[in-house]
Amino acid sequence: MADSKSTPADCDRLVHLVTPPAVPVDAHGDWATVETVIGTRLPDDYKQLVETYGWGEFCDFLYLRTPFGTSRHNGIAWQCAHPTEATEPDRERYPHPLHPAPGGLLIWGTTMDADRLCWLTAGIPEEWPVVVWSSEGRYETHRMGAAGFLKGWAGGHVASDVLADMEPDLTPWFNAFRPRTHRCLLLSPGLLSHPDRLRILRDALAPTTDRGSWRSEHDEMGQDHFATVDAEWLLTYDASRPHQIRIDFPPEDAEQVRRRLFTAVQLMGCEVRRTTTAAGTPLPSWDAATDEDEE
Repeated sequence: MADSKSTPADCDRLVHLVTPPAVPVDAHGDWATVETVIGTRLPDDYKQLVETYGWGEFCDFLYLRTPFGTSRHNGIAWQCAHPTEATEPDRERYPHPLHPAPGGLLIWGTTMDADRLCWLTAGIPEEWPVVVWSSEGRYETHRMGAAGFLKGWAGGHVASDVLADMEPDLTPWFNAFRPRTHRCLLLSPGLLSHPDRLRILRDALAPTTDRGSWRSEHDEMGQDHFATVDAEWLLTYDASRPHQIRIDFPPEDAEQVRRRLFTAVQLMGCEVRRTTTAAGTPLPSWDAATDEDEE
């Protein structure tokens, strides 16, 4: 069915492109039990993917699911969280049912746009091709395994009419899904230009790496996304309307984040006018508990 068999070496090649997390989430368990429950052997490259990366997202877009852990948002096949992910494909467009029907689609990942990443389970597992099944009912088949598909998409070598492209000129990344704290600092304008404030902010949190940016047509609005290299801090700096810094981070880093971030704001020549949740709910203090701090 596939042009070539998938192997664990495909995952090794992915690791050279995308750095895995130091501590993967929901990455280990009893594969024999999983395969008994699912009713089929799983490809070896997928097993290595799970043990290397765990549950998380590639480039804030492609979500790798694992069969381990207890989160209702994780899982493969019929364990998928949303009802739309457990419905039959449109048979006029794609004639294959969901696994465990013979030769059915077995879901191993999803996307930010609610597309599903599947195997077509015909033949031996190492020859299962990847099928992208879109939230709109479209589909396309890629004759490669899961690890090869992820490497191809992240490296810009997989053409897809369904999936969004990896943003060019960015080094691809992976974020493990783990509990995180979300905070937003609303700032006074300050006297420096936005490029100068951004440079000071990133210097204060260095080393950092780009995660993309955008500007409106006349440059009156924009966002810069970046992450710290030595810690799992993810930041968005809004140029204006409102002028703010959004950050999420592991809960155990809260005090270090507060200290470094508030120091950076001072160096930028700004003041923190209000601290809120990611949804904009005002907080009485930086370390106030909130239900919005989650995976």
